[in-house]
Amino acid sequence: VYIKSPPPLPLSSTLVLLTSSNIINTRPISVMGTFQSSQTMALLFFLFIALSTASPSSIIPQRTDEEVMALYDQWRANHGKLHNNLGAEPENRFHIFKDNLKYIDEINAQNLPYRLGLNVFADLTNEEYRSRYLGGRFAAGSRRNRTSNRYLPRLGDELPDSIDWRAKGAVAPVKDQGSCGSCWAFSTVASVEGINQIVTGDLIALSEQELVDCDKSYNEGCNGGLMDYAFEFIINNGGLDTEEDYPYYGFDSSCIQYKKNARVVSIDGYEDVPVNNEKALQKAASKQVVSVAIEGGGRSFQLYQSGIFTGRCGTDLDHGVNVVGYGSEGGVDYWIVRNSWGANWGESGYVRMQRNIDSPTGLCGIAMEPSYPTKSGPNPPNPGPTPPSPVKPPSVCDEYYTCPAAETCCCIFEFSNLCLEWGCCPLESATCCDDHYSCCPHDYPICNVRAGTCSKSKNDIFGVKAMRRTAAAARPSWAHRDVTVGKSSA
Repeated sequence: VYIKSPPPLPLSSTLVLLTSSNIINTRPISVMGTFQSSQTMALLFFLFIALSTASPSSIIPQRTDEEVMALYDQWRANHGKLHNNLGAEPENRFHIFKDNLKYIDEINAQNLPYRLGLNVFADLTNEEYRSRYLGGRFAAGSRRNRTSNRYLPRLGDELPDSIDWRAKGAVAPVKDQGSCGSCWAFSTVASVEGINQIVTGDLIALSEQELVDCDKSYNEGCNGGLMDYAFEFIINNGGLDTEEDYPYYGFDSSCIQYKKNARVVSIDGYEDVPVNNEKALQKAASKQVVSVAIEGGGRSFQLYQSGIFTGRCGTDLDHGVNVVGYGSEGGVDYWIVRNSWGANWGESGYVRMQRNIDSPTGLCGIAMEPSYPTKSGPNPPNPGPTPPSPVKPPSVCDEYYTCPAAETCCCIFEFSNLCLEWGCCPLESATCCDDHYSCCPHDYPICNVRAGTCSKSKNDIFGVKAMRRTAAAARPSWAHRDVTVGKSSA
């Protein structure tokens, strides 16, 4: 499918050209002629160097529209994208695909340790990709400090040169989060699956959907979350259900209480790896699967296909993944990173990322917020699924409005101390903030409206992201009678 450029001339042909053009002249010449001849020789010398060092692989292919269209049709068939739901005309999708292909060719022509390719994201702009597939909440100070010295590097440490937890049976097959921003749930589950296999010998695929549906105190389902808070949910809940019993839907749904109570696999706790320390991360990864956050929004990361990724990226953490091992190849150290975008991205769902770079944060910030679950014994006996719990009645705001069960009524529009319009905070016993828009968990009751965060106290420098209210539902006319109103101020 390439329009081939003529290959560079061999060295012998280049020399023939130089000599046959009468550049070498043994006749006496003037001083000015000598100066001009020297200039010519210098120019030809640099031309000779350029020709002799050029390689066919560094030439960017020039493709016709017909060739690109053939690639596009084949790509759509391979990825099941004969139709899409992005609201763009097929012609627009083709132009996006063509622009991405041009970028892929330009990067691959640079002979880097990695290659880009026409993966599952090849018809998305970088803005579309970032908005649909990145769902972390990794703002500075957004997680509690649970740093442990368990994996702090010490004099005399002897770590293996390489390790791959896939080969040791501690990593489940790659999963696909879809266009739900639930990377945090997949990263959490993979680490719990890993430590459970290491301790008990059983690799059990666990439920990301349970975290998406039920972990609502601090995480936000498809709108993002944080692995540390998900570990806390599993600890407080006493365990996590299996993927088979509570399968992944790829969208927010109501928590299924009796499945939440299954508690098949438990953990004892969780800890954070010392931050900005790749040696500490290596020590942790030599013992178990580790949850990490990275900046995954770059265009090269979007279109990554194979090799050791050394591309440009920053430390604006926006994606949760897992380190499942490490190694070296051709003198370049790398991390083995498990993603949650299915097997049609990267190296069958994985990316090897450069390790031991000249920055304490690691490439793409991989060493900034690593964490892992702890576990020392067997899982508790599984009581089996319990019958569905009785349906909890909705929260009544007033005689005209209600909110779903386990949510808090918060006033959106107030006049003369009378609430004319109600909203619902997706938390039980929440604090309603004075902006009539946001709300905070009951154990983080201080609203910082300007920053959009919630704190435990006015002097607390750490906090969590404030939640958004949704509109309350109107009660049916037959229900307009005296009721016990469960409302909050603001």
